[in-house]
Amino acid sequence: MSPSAPLPGDPAPSDGSLPTAALAENAPLSLYLHVPFCATRCGYCDFNTYTAAELGSAPGASQQAYLDAVRAELDLAVRVLGPRPVRTIFFGGGTPTLLPSAELVGLLDAVRSRFPLAADAEVTTEANPESVDAGYLAALAEGGFNRISLGMQSSVGHVLKVLDRRHTPGRVAQAVGWAREAGFGSVSLDLIYGSPGESADDWRRSLRAALELQPDHLSAYSLIVEPGTRLAARIKRGELAGVDDDVHADYYLIADAELAAAGLDWYEVSNWARPGHECRHNLAYWRGHDWWGIGPGAHSHVGGVRWWNLRHPTRYSASLLDGESPAEAREELSAEDRRIERVLLELRLAEGLELAVLTPNEQARVPEVVAADLGRAEDGRLRLNLQGRLLADGIIRDLLD
Repeated sequence: MSPSAPLPGDPAPSDGSLPTAALAENAPLSLYLHVPFCATRCGYCDFNTYTAAELGSAPGASQQAYLDAVRAELDLAVRVLGPRPVRTIFFGGGTPTLLPSAELVGLLDAVRSRFPLAADAEVTTEANPESVDAGYLAALAEGGFNRISLGMQSSVGHVLKVLDRRHTPGRVAQAVGWAREAGFGSVSLDLIYGSPGESADDWRRSLRAALELQPDHLSAYSLIVEPGTRLAARIKRGELAGVDDDVHADYYLIADAELAAAGLDWYEVSNWARPGHECRHNLAYWRGHDWWGIGPGAHSHVGGVRWWNLRHPTRYSASLLDGESPAEAREELSAEDRRIERVLLELRLAEGLELAVLTPNEQARVPEVVAADLGRAEDGRLRLNLQGRLLADGIIRDLLD
């Protein structure tokens, strides 16, 4: 799968420099490290990931070239930002755990040698259950990782087949057990609902199978059929039924009921957690904090400046080898852009949106949301309820001027 067309934006400085005003904001800082390697490509996936066959033997496409480039971008980040404390680190992909455990820990060490970590820093890696074993997870925990997010997606065979996921029976349960034995403080599971052919009973089976493992956190995402994916092609050819928004809404209600009954509280539209196990890294995104995305195709945001890296690993590595920033382009957000983003993101959170963020005209529309029994306005905030979550996009569209 070839990378999509570049996003529009302004030219990014070759030295990675940022405006003084952006640096002066000094918001809490997070780091995201994108590992672009996958063993196989899932049929629904349009992430910036590559299998070995897709990368071939192109210069700069090896794991070692990637590791060298990541360290070079970390050097760039600390030159630009200075040694600011890092609150959260997230290794995503792709499949970060396709890297040897020593290399993944080595990247965390590379961060620690350049940036001070907060005493309670959250350090997460995503993992495919098939890519880890007990020894691997023990090495990560010993090396400083304290949170893991396992891609379960479903427990039902025919649903996994539609998604092109390859789990052997019981592997997710094994991985959760190994993570607990290793000492991970938080274990999260990812599920996807609304796949073609998935029944309500199938979805309940997956939820209950996940809950039997007693995760600290669970993400449940509705399936989005992205253009250009293998799944989209199969639906277009009529091999599979399309997705249904009404079914997605029904399955969301099932998820919320099952998860609430098991003691997991929603804190963002697609995320539930036991108290104290919310993903602080993702909350940093939703709250508009600063983050630097390391790796091919990674996005960053600092003080209202957003930029994104070259997508292909060879181009990404080559840029850093030449001593230049790997940023492909960037944009400087206006105050109004940032205000609108706050509305878009913070209304997805259980903590809700400060009413003061809204204009007077927008505040005048809030009683309509309350009267429609889609949320409540109290303590100076607007918080959506369950029905409001289902209609969040429309509520936001109607609220904004």
